[in-house]
Amino acid sequence: MNKEYHVPVLLQASVEGLITDRDGVYIDLTFGGGGHAMTILNQLNDNGHLIAFDQDEDAIDNAFTDKRLTLIRSNFKYFWRFLRFMNIEKVDGILVDLGVSSWQFDSDERGFSFRFDQALDMRMNQMAVHTAADVLNKYSESDLVRMFSELGEVRNSKSLAKAVVGERLKRRWESTSQLNALLSKLRMGEEKRYFSQVYQALRMEVNDELGVIKEMLEYVPRFLRKGGRFVVLSYHSVEDRLVKRFLKNGSFDKEPIKDEFGNFQRSFKKVGKNVIEANGDEVKENPRSRSAKLRIVERI
Repeated sequence: MNKEYHVPVLLQASVEGLITDRDGVYIDLTFGGGGHAMTILNQLNDNGHLIAFDQDEDAIDNAFTDKRLTLIRSNFKYFWRFLRFMNIEKVDGILVDLGVSSWQFDSDERGFSFRFDQALDMRMNQMAVHTAADVLNKYSESDLVRMFSELGEVRNSKSLAKAVVGERLKRRWESTSQLNALLSKLRMGEEKRYFSQVYQALRMEVNDELGVIKEMLEYVPRFLRKGGRFVVLSYHSVEDRLVKRFLKNGSFDKEPIKDEFGNFQRSFKKVGKNVIEANGDEVKENPRSRSAKLRIVERI
């Protein structure tokens, strides 16, 4: 495991909640630095197997060798296609960590962080075409309002969108320093929080994160055996709201979808506490764990 990726948030609780059969087949949808994967493999017997996914070339380059590990470079929304190709009908557990890795945040060339002067990129898949700069240069004002409001929960999304469009009439958006200069003029409330909300909205838009999460969630119940575990780590209210509703209602709506007789067939039941959060020691060691929410459910 590459130490630069840091230890994953709530690592032990995640893996302990996932493993129910040491000879089973498990999926790690977000390989990252390999922290979850290595810990899962340490809990499996020789007959156990882990299938891991990551679309980031840096993560793939960070892979380690284990005969029980199959690592696939792909967006995790396609995990079900690979399982079908491998003739795997059901697995014993699926883990997904929806957070951006420390490596991506701390890289001075990926454009994920407002702490560095760098190109506005933000692509998790470096083979993808559209960057954050493309979004700022090409989106209509109304689309920018929607993005900042829905994905970043930015309070002054209308005035920010108008300013973005006004600025690009003078020169193209290219760097984080350009964006930071504008945000400093328009920020509402604490600067770091405001910047984080705007950058989150851009990153989620560039990578279609909500669309990816939705497709992934819809296929999890189909490939998880009864009694198998689904473990999800979320980090902000936009994605956590999506996860919470799906686990509860089987849909992304506030109310569950019922059949013609008014019945709702639940797919999951909670395991232990509804939500697990990092304790004070972990937050001190890794401040990014402060907002993490861990949910563990079992397929019914």
